[in-house]
Amino acid sequence: MTKPFDLSVAASKPQPVSVGTEAAEHYKVVRQTLKRITQDWREQPTLEQLANEAGLQPIQLQRVFSRWAGLTPKQFLQAITLDHAKALLRDSASVLDASYDVGLSGSSRLHDLFVTHEAMTPGDYRSRGAGLDILYGFHPSPFGQVLIMATGKGLAGLGFADPGEEETALEDMCSRWPAARFVQDQNRTEPYARRVFSPQKWQQDQPLNIVMIGTDFEIRVWQTLLKIPMGKATTYSDIAAKLGNPKASRAVGTAVGRNPISFVVPCHRVLAKGGKLGGYHWGLTRKRAILGWESGLSGPVLECI
Repeated sequence: MTKPFDLSVAASKPQPVSVGTEAAEHYKVVRQTLKRITQDWREQPTLEQLANEAGLQPIQLQRVFSRWAGLTPKQFLQAITLDHAKALLRDSASVLDASYDVGLSGSSRLHDLFVTHEAMTPGDYRSRGAGLDILYGFHPSPFGQVLIMATGKGLAGLGFADPGEEETALEDMCSRWPAARFVQDQNRTEPYARRVFSPQKWQQDQPLNIVMIGTDFEIRVWQTLLKIPMGKATTYSDIAAKLGNPKASRAVGTAVGRNPISFVVPCHRVLAKGGKLGGYHWGLTRKRAILGWESGLSGPVLECI
């Protein structure tokens, strides 16, 4: 059984609990909450959800749980996810080598989504999107509202927009190609949203076309990301080594952070050394949720207590 959590993340040591009816009730609540988080950590349940299931106010659950376990429900959930991330990295050094060994350096099956890609020329990139028409639309996804951007050649951008942040997300994505012409067209971007987040549509004989628009180095990094299989992860330093420049970890990190086609080009599968989640442009909570969702598709890593 994989170790369920690391008490080094605890904010304080557990406090002695008095014996009695109240203590028994508190233990019941804590046990229920521990079980719920351990079984359903991929869903990233919120404190409010956990408290509602326990019949308590969030602040009450937080106080009771912290008193018994020495850490908050959120810290426990983060520890569970971190343990999963460490498991993903156990053979990270061989992940990219294995991908190249089986011939994934071409444009056939680059990863689980069966992606084929086309990179814009350096001249296209330097033009900052001049003369390029990009369609965009907002759609639901398993990880919140998604912003899809597409050209006539395929998917060019995928980002996430929490409620009320649509304009910010759109500005973020548009700033990558400031000279392009952007047109909202929900009908033409909606098929991409359905395709990307429906595993039953990931078919090798119907590859998803994507368009990479970036510097030569960024495109090389993004192409390498496509070789990380589902259920696996690698590190920034591993990618730098694979690209022939072991000292370029920081530059790799910058390129990973600028990946314009999130989820499809799986930058969420890149972790820091030691299994730490590292950063994620669209928020660490979403990164945890995506890794958990993929774990559910590729097979569980953690056993339930």
